[in-house]
Parts: sequence; structure tokens; C-alpha cells
Amino acid sequence: MITFGMDTAGRTVSVALMRDGQLLYESYLDAGLTHSETLMGLVDGAFRATGLTTADVQLWGVCSGPGSFTGLRIGLAAVKGLAFCSGAACAPVSTLEALAHGFVGEGTVVAALDARRGEVYWAAFDLGPEHQRLTPDAAAPVDRLEDFLKNCKKPVFFVGDGAGLCYNKYDSLSGVLPCPPALQRCRASAVCLAAEKMNQNGLCVPPAQLLPSYHRLSQAERERQARIKGESK
Repeated sequence: MITFGMDTAGRTVSVALMRDGQLLYESYLDAGLTHSETLMGLVDGAFRATGLTTADVQLWGVCSGPGSFTGLRIGLAAVKGLAFCSGAACAPVSTLEALAHGFVGEGTVVAALDARRGEVYWAAFDLGPEHQRLTPDAAAPVDRLEDFLKNCKKPVFFVGDGAGLCYNKYDSLSGVLPCPPALQRCRASAVCLAAEKMNQNGLCVPPAQLLPSYHRLSQAERERQARIKGESK
């Protein structure tokens, strides 16, 4: 099976092509440019380098959230368009689960994305062969992770752009280990792996059914609700 993976959930952008578990191509860019400027060039480069076409792809994986609202919409719209003609299965991959699939070994990985205002989107995974999920995706203040970390039986490390926030808060806890910043970002090859796991579990959808999972309201929506509540008093 040929799988195409894409991540546009944060400041970085990455695409990958995988055939039957073997990574054929991967590119990753953190150049400070917008995804609308860079994404399709990376997609085109992947197909040119491998000699494949969109018609060859049997499974499309894309990060569906949490993450940047604009970034998520760009990635999902791109995959919808690329997969539309063939109608290939699409996997709306949790960004946090994709981060976890970038690592193997023993221990626990806590994927954390900076949600601003002292909060993170986070989820924890065991680093066994199945990358077993230990907690659901959630948005919470960094302080809320304490109970989980204190009760965790295995060494823990943080990944994602919220890793620094978490590590600075909990580095004194026993079992919390540092992770090099260069390894903390999402890779599209990990999106491929998570997508294939979703496909095996029957969790894929047609292109038209790809939807973002924001996990909380946008700032504009929060401000609107606050204004409505204020007007109703």
C-alpha cells in the first residue's frame, strides 16, 4: 500500500510517501514561510522524486488537529483536493498521535502543543509497539498534567512545540527526561504510520468527510461568546 502523509498543524510543514511500511520520500521545512507558500511545492517534489502520482496513493494521512486553525484547514483542503479524483481513503490523524509515532523505545511520550495562555493541547502514549494511547487529546493548563506525571510508572519525555513549557514546569520530577528540540517537531512519516494504524482499525473516511478537530473555540468565537454573555446580564 502506498501512503501519503502530510503535516501542516504548526509552524513546520512536512510531507512523506511510504510503500508497505518503507519510507520512500520525506521533506520537512521550517523556514518561517506560510504553508500556502510552501506546501504544494513539497507535494510536487515528493511525486517527482519517487515517480509516483496521486492516482497511486491508496491512503492519505493528514493532521486534523489540534494545531493552528489556519494550518489545519490548509492541510485538510489540500488532501481533499488531491484525493478527490481517486476517492482514496483518508485518515484524519490526531496531531498529538502523529508526534508520538515519531518515536520508538521504552517509556512514555507526552505530546504537547502550545495553546497559549499557559495551556497546552496534550495526550500521553506508551512507547510500546502499538503506541498505546494513555489519555485522550485535551486542552488544559500546564499545571493539570501533574497528577498524570506523578503516577506515571515509566520515564517520560515531552515532544511538540509545547514541550519546553512542560519540561520547564516538571523537569524536577523523577523520571522526566529532556528531548532535543530538533526531535520535538512532527514528521510526515509519523503521520503515515498513524494513518496506517487508523486504516487497520477502520477509522478512515472518504475525502469529503475530512474535518478538523480544533479541541476548543477560536479566539474570535471565545470573544463573541463573552460579549454575548456580557450583553445578557
